[in-house]
Amino acid sequence: MDTAELLKKVRKVEIKTRGLSKQIFSGEYHSAFKGRGMSFSEVRSYQYGDDVRNIDWNVTARTGEAHIKVFEEERELTVILLIDVSKSSFFGMGEQMKNDMITELCAVISFSAINNNDKVGVLFFSDRIEKFIPPKKGKTHILRIIRELLDFEPVGKETNIGMALEYFNNMVKKRCICFVLSDFIADGYDTALRIAARRHDLIGMHIYDPKEKELPNIGLIRVVDAETGSFHYLDTSSARVRSAQSEWFSKNNAYFKTAFAKSGADLISLRTDEAYTGPLLNFFKKRSK
Repeated sequence: MDTAELLKKVRKVEIKTRGLSKQIFSGEYHSAFKGRGMSFSEVRSYQYGDDVRNIDWNVTARTGEAHIKVFEEERELTVILLIDVSKSSFFGMGEQMKNDMITELCAVISFSAINNNDKVGVLFFSDRIEKFIPPKKGKTHILRIIRELLDFEPVGKETNIGMALEYFNNMVKKRCICFVLSDFIADGYDTALRIAARRHDLIGMHIYDPKEKELPNIGLIRVVDAETGSFHYLDTSSARVRSAQSEWFSKNNAYFKTAFAKSGADLISLRTDEAYTGPLLNFFKKRSK
């Protein structure tokens, strides 16, 4: 993609998503996430009625008098976007591919965050860590993220969500808001997910094409597995073939829903053939309650 075309696409995404974040999501984002973190403020003498769980035992032992740690709500939060750039995200049988929707969702969340004076960072992953952009504030930083989303060429093809979560757990020590945007066509990430959800406010955003859920009856087709490169012929007129695809999707669906439920993290599923504004707004409203 040449520079002029890239800038044109960046501008198009910015106009659409910045407007949505200001008009629709800004207030809901604020109530859903603002002030959820707690940071250490000071140590003071223990007073009757204080929570004993906040006692600072080191200071207490040193002074011989009970002291407690005082915390305050963080006024500035950090948002980290874990973005699946594996080859399976470059799929779509309608007007929009999965990675197109992921790009717009990332832009909406990012503009909502900077409107709230929060920092945004990005981790691109496939079957390896592709790129990490440290959290920063400002429109220039968000436009850089959008450019990367539109023009990034991953090295890896397959998906390893567990590895991405482990890297995130090791890199980001301070509690943050983490969005994982993926089609979740993978498994083996439940342990890393559980650890991340315990440390951070974690939200999974499952993006899928309805044709993955149910194959259309269009006869014999030649398909390629984007992640392995292998070719196959599928007879979509066969009820058995269509049923096998539906069973595969349901099995994968059940795995990530169970993994998120056990971890305590939130999850939202979005279809590429439907507008994401309604479901996303309802999700923010639900969290704010």
